Amino acid sequence: MWDEDGDGRAARDRPGHRRHQDRRWGRHRRRRGPGAHPGPDPASRRGGHAGRDGRGRVEWPRGRLRWAPHNAYRRLELRRLLHERTGLPTVVDNDARAAAWAEARFGAGAGTDDLVLVAVGTGIGGGLVLDGAVYRGTAGLGGEVGHMIVAPDGDPCDCGNRGCLEAMASGSALGRAARAAAARDPGGRLATLAGGPQRVTGEIVFQAAKEGDQAAIALFERTGYWLGVGIASLITIFDPDVVVVGGGLAATGDLLLAPARASMERYVFGRAHRDLPPVAPARLGGDAGLVGAATLALRGIKADGRAKS
Repeated sequence: MWDEDGDGRAARDRPGHRRHQDRRWGRHRRRRGPGAHPGPDPASRRGGHAGRDGRGRVEWPRGRLRWAPHNAYRRLELRRLLHERTGLPTVVDNDARAAAWAEARFGAGAGTDDLVLVAVGTGIGGGLVLDGAVYRGTAGLGGEVGHMIVAPDGDPCDCGNRGCLEAMASGSALGRAARAAAARDPGGRLATLAGGPQRVTGEIVFQAAKEGDQAAIALFERTGYWLGVGIASLITIFDPDVVVVGGGLAATGDLLLAPARASMERYVFGRAHRDLPPVAPARLGGDAGLVGAATLALRGIKADGRAKS
């Protein structure tokens, strides 16, 4: 819950939370560096709004969480439940869309009106900011970039399709491919670090790649390749100012982003006749969804009950 200046009212109910929020916003400002937009200011408590980012298919502006492949929520009326609990004007949006808005306002895309966010973690989420507003589609389900098909005969996806970007380039995809590689080479570095082929995780692959293990580096090259295929299509369709890559896997840096940029340049439309947007790592880290949801909530609700964009 946030007041009109971006402060979390939960501090009133939890001792020490205000100090925690202040420290978090202090880190948030330091990460952005001097001259960046300051973001919501936790200095005041006048009024209040509740904002929440949710993983899965969130209907806008209703705030109903329809379905998510990685949790048990089904048709959860999250916005209504939050409003009933808090008594505050409430906004609920998809976590990646909220993160995209935050990155466009305060992060890697600050100062731009057209941004694509690809959030690469366990799955792949996405958010679009077009002409300075969050794009959601007719039912609030737009921007699900992780479930565009990049390889029709590719790996199965948790959504039921095959060859989704998520199935080919997510942290889960990296882990699956790494366990298969370790099973083929049980004496290799991946299996040795993990204590067995079936215990290999994305974190193990990252550690092995930093040590120079060629099998681990090849796995990142494969994952980055497919990520770049997806990014190329997004650039071709939306022509954004910047593509921001967030999520846990983005923390691996150029192990992922270098092959992704190379693949994007190979497959993007009109490469020889255009300036390509940068493919940049997210700046707000795990705070992005929080910041985006808070900022969207502060934009309020229109008189007809519809949430503002």
